[in-house]
Amino acid sequence: MQISSCVPSNYMAQQFDINERMRGILIGWLIEVHYKFELMDETLYLTVNLIDRFLITVSVVRKKLQLVGVTTMLLACKYEEVSVPVVEDLILISDRAYSRNDVLEIESLMINTLQFNLSVPTPYVFMRRFLKAAQSNKKLELLSFFIVESCLVEYEMLRFPPSLLAAAAIFTAQCSVNGFKKWTKTCERHTNYTEDQLL
Repeated sequence: MQISSCVPSNYMAQQFDINERMRGILIGWLIEVHYKFELMDETLYLTVNLIDRFLITVSVVRKKLQLVGVTTMLLACKYEEVSVPVVEDLILISDRAYSRNDVLEIESLMINTLQFNLSVPTPYVFMRRFLKAAQSNKKLELLSFFIVESCLVEYEMLRFPPSLLAAAAIFTAQCSVNGFKKWTKTCERHTNYTEDQLL
């Protein structure tokens, strides 16, 4: 299941008008949009996964990249949220660069391109489980999520499976909060990663 959500870490080479930096800028902006709309964390992680999986298959021109971003966020909201932002709000936050019809057209293309597969394990899913195993406190949890959220923007992080990103974020946060390495056998058992694999 985790493999199906992984994205080739070199997919941007087949895009002719966008690059890794533009992807990072888009995701940074979507993180802000996510907070502005007070969306759930799951929605943000799914949004990023959908963007990358869509861009593997479809070449996108740079003037449509933001449209891809807001539309994947709309799809992720429909999947994760109880209350979904209306299309007009997403158009407004995009500075009216696109029409309602633009969003609905690309949404249809995305759904078909992704073969209706919106249920994928993201780093967030693993974070929730691994943090319980790590018996985390609020400080450790916040730092872990900050670290793994920072990974969303970085194209190079696509080469790591979501579970490894989550485990490494928690391990790094533990080292920072505790001032020493603390990867317990329980953490190792629940994550399937040893301390050496996280270094």
